[in-house]
Amino acid sequence: MDPEIRHLRAICAIAEAGSVTRAAALLGISQPALTGLLQRFERSLGGQLFERGRTGVRPTALGERALQRARLVLAELDSFAGDLTLSAGTSLRSLRMGTAHMECVGTMVERVQTALDPIEISVQIDASAISLAQALTHHRSDFAVIGMNDDSDVPLAPDVAQRTVLPRLPFFIALSSSHPLAGRPEIDLADLADEAWISPPGADDGSLASLRAACRRAGYSPKVRYEAPSGGGRQLIQTGRAVQLVEPTSLGATGMAIRRLAGDPLRGRLVLAWRRSRITDDQVETTYLAIARAYTDHALRSPTYAPWWAAHPEVHPRTS
Repeated sequence: MDPEIRHLRAICAIAEAGSVTRAAALLGISQPALTGLLQRFERSLGGQLFERGRTGVRPTALGERALQRARLVLAELDSFAGDLTLSAGTSLRSLRMGTAHMECVGTMVERVQTALDPIEISVQIDASAISLAQALTHHRSDFAVIGMNDDSDVPLAPDVAQRTVLPRLPFFIALSSSHPLAGRPEIDLADLADEAWISPPGADDGSLASLRAACRRAGYSPKVRYEAPSGGGRQLIQTGRAVQLVEPTSLGATGMAIRRLAGDPLRGRLVLAWRRSRITDDQVETTYLAIARAYTDHALRSPTYAPWWAAHPEVHPRTS
């Protein structure tokens, strides 16, 4: 059997994900289908490409050589396709943008639209980083602003590039404005041991696992009683029935308080990812600056986030 492009993309996805199951999710196929494809490819090469361990899979010596060649071939192929696509880019009239759910989405989209005018921007907002990554992989979006937890990673397809917008950002806590802890400027995670929690957005990305791990370090297991889409748990918070992690630019609503968590026990990062075949380097730079400026403006306007932001200039994105 001669190697095909799908075989090369498959082994690269497995290596980057560190797991056949995660790679299958990224590629949008079932785990048995990917396992079968890998096994057939290994038989054609006459050796095993990956070995399994307690923490996932890792390449064998043969696998390392295969990956090196595969990445070179895919890079050339993506460059070839990108050159052809972008050379005809004068007729490009629209781009599809994905983004995590953030307070600054409206401003960010407006800035990106202005920066890329006359190209029309359509937008998908999704709390799941995995969903945003898969949309890029399956050509349902052209670029995306993706939030990732610090202690987990979301693998991206080989033809998707990425650039860090914010290397570190904290998660804050939303609680009722009448809660006894709402009067504090920051709250210890340990003081929330008796609270009922709304599952954090993007639970399949590892955010729920991160919450549980942080609470265990604080001495308890969180009581996660509710699941709600973005904004769907607002009334639970306002009435004091639950608390929830929120992104730091969040302003909450009437009856809600947004507070810092002492010591930043949960953190993430923000990346810009894009399909190389759809966006030029100049457009990436323009888009990055529009996103960075929009986020910075909202960080400075937030009464809760602004002090943290001022104290951590090392995380500020470049805005000029």
